[in-house]
Parts: sequence; structure tokens; C-alpha cells
Amino acid sequence: MEVLYFSAGSSVYEMKKEEQEWIMEERPTPAAFLCLAADPSRKGRLYGGTFNEGLWISNDSGKTWEAAGQGISHNSVMSVAVSPTEVKNGYHVVWAGTEPSGLFRSEDGGETWVDCPALLDLPSKSSWSFPPRPYTHHVRWIEPDRHEENRIFVGIELGGVMKSEDKGRSWEDRKANSQYDCHTLTMHPQVPGRIYEAAGGGYAESFDAGNTWQTFNEGLDSYNYLVHIAVDSGNPDTMVASAARSPYEAYDPTRASSILVRREDGAPWSPVYKGLPDVEGSSVFTLISHPSQSGVFYAVNNLGFYLSYDAGQTWGKVPLEWPDHLTTKRIHGFAMVVSSD
Repeated sequence: MEVLYFSAGSSVYEMKKEEQEWIMEERPTPAAFLCLAADPSRKGRLYGGTFNEGLWISNDSGKTWEAAGQGISHNSVMSVAVSPTEVKNGYHVVWAGTEPSGLFRSEDGGETWVDCPALLDLPSKSSWSFPPRPYTHHVRWIEPDRHEENRIFVGIELGGVMKSEDKGRSWEDRKANSQYDCHTLTMHPQVPGRIYEAAGGGYAESFDAGNTWQTFNEGLDSYNYLVHIAVDSGNPDTMVASAARSPYEAYDPTRASSILVRREDGAPWSPVYKGLPDVEGSSVFTLISHPSQSGVFYAVNNLGFYLSYDAGQTWGKVPLEWPDHLTTKRIHGFAMVVSSD
């Protein structure tokens, strides 16, 4: 069974299919979450990061929350990730990224945290800057390598993709032809070394675990502001990304104008419209692909929850009771847990 969670406003939402019908429940959070992650081995365990109120943990799918333990030295937690492979003390290792940029690691389910200060020793650090708050920057995305547990990537907004081969103790700086304005990174469950980047300047990919990169924006045209990306678990050359013409049209539902774009087998990117809402008023989608079912993608934005069973070529809106207040909200974290229940 698939259980999906997303955050919007000061709530987290759980979506799951019961007896062929999708249901959704809204649960309040201590503050507005900017990121969300789930532990795949502990049913109901979620981590949510906030702008000024730190990191929070739930053990009951968001019904109740408690503050994470000590060790994260900044209150703004902009990204959180659970390692898909590394387990310590009965928990999957958790990573938290902050503003100003910092990366923290927990091996006990968030009770204690260890800093990774070498990230801030990189030569490019003096150039990192987040345009809306140019005096600072943050770790926008964390991607633990699912094939090599010592390796981890982080995306700095705005600074680029940084890589560690030793669990965050030392770091390699941004490589040529990757994107500076990193928003999302993902990997393929069956292809070691393949990594995908969605960024403010478009798309970049690496086939050798981030040693070399290439940017490929053919077909994006004016929609080259990419925010989220997901890859077909059955085909590493099929990917779907959420796109807008600018950040102003990506995030604010009152002036949003965003689309999905799709790329397959090295062809140019192409827009996808079938089964999706009108572009105007549609804020940027968050995306997930099913980890083991080929061709299955999930997308959620202010207007609803959408499913594709043909690798992102066509979509269908899932019939849910969609609260009116969500139409004015930006969707932040999106997480999925697949269980045998």
C-alpha cells in the first residue's frame, strides 16, 4: 500500500487508497513545514522542517509532533532527508539542511545531531547567495546516494550541487555544467551513479556519481525554471519535471502559471497538458515516482492530486475532497511510504 504525505500551510495531509477509493486527512502541524520526509521502516514516522521553529518529528503520521533533539545549530530547517539504505540504532539515518547553509546528521532518529562543518570550507562558499535574501543561502535539497551509503549530495540555493564521499566529513565543490540554482536532486533505484538536477536555470544530469555533469535544456524554451523532478523507476531515461517561466509564476497561486515537462530517451523536453489543470492559477507541482511500479508518477499542487500510469504522458485527477483553502497554498514537502499492509 502507498501512503503519501504533503505539507501546505500549517498542516500535513495524508493520502492513501482504501478499498479502491482515495481518502485524505488533514492534520495540524506546530508551524508551517517547508520540507517533509518519512522513515520507510517505521510506520507513521515523519520529519518536518520549519523556517524559524526548527525540526519536528511525528510517530503517528502527523497526529502529534515533538521537537527534534539538540544539535541543529540553526532554527530554519529548509530540507530534510532520510537515507534509503543506511540504518543506525534501528532508525534510517536522517539529514537536515538549514539556512544559513548547514548540514546535520542524526543516527538515532533525531534525538542528537552532528554537524558537517567542512561543507562551509568549500572555495565557492563566498559566492553563495539566495536572491530573495541575498545576505544568506541555504541547503535546499539533500540526496543520500541510494547505491553508495558513504556518498551524499546537497543542493545549495543558490550555490550548486556539492558532493561528499565520506558521509559529510569532507566535500567536493560544484562541478562545471551542473546548475547553480539547485532546487531538487533525485537518483534512479536501479542505476548507480545517475543523478538528476532540477534548477532555476533548467536541467542537468550526471552519469558518473557527480564527477561530471551536462546541462540539457532543449525544448524547455521559456519554461526553464524547474523546481521538482521525478524519474520512471522502470526507465532511467524517462523523467518528468515541474516548470515555470520564473519563480514569481512558480510558487504564488495568485499569479501562478506552471506546467509539467517530460523527457524520454534523450529527446528534447516537451510540455504535458493532458489531464492536468489549466496553466493559469496552477502553482508548481511536487512530484514522486513509484519506486517499483514502472510508469507510475504522482503530482500534487494547489489545485489537486494527479496520477499518471503511462510514464507522465497523460494524467488523471484523483477524486478527493479538496479543501478550498488549499487552492491558495503552496505545496512544500511530498513523501511516500510503500508498505506490504
